[in-house]
Amino acid sequence: MADGQKYCSNCGAQIDANAEICPKCGVRQPGMNPPRRNRIVAAIFALLLGGLGIHKFYLGKVGWGIVYILFCWTFIPGIVGFVEGIIYLTMSDEEFAAKYG
Repeated sequence: MADGQKYCSNCGAQIDANAEICPKCGVRQPGMNPPRRNRIVAAIFALLLGGLGIHKFYLGKVGWGIVYILFCWTFIPGIVGFVEGIIYLTMSDEEFAAKYG
């Protein structure tokens, strides 16, 4: 096998070592998943910066983050963000990972 190459975990084709998806069979390669998000970090963002939607950006919900920014002057996103922070803190790690990755 050439330098910088590996074998696909599904079909065995030789692919680039940095490939996330096999070009031959289309299967995502193990170990190439995006990093998991931390429940505590999301909760802190929601509690402290929830009015600006920073926690939504952190969780990959960019559209909702923009909505929070657009309506931050109403203080409603701040209240909702605070409640979401409490919800994140009361969730188990497994529940959080299942919902937000």
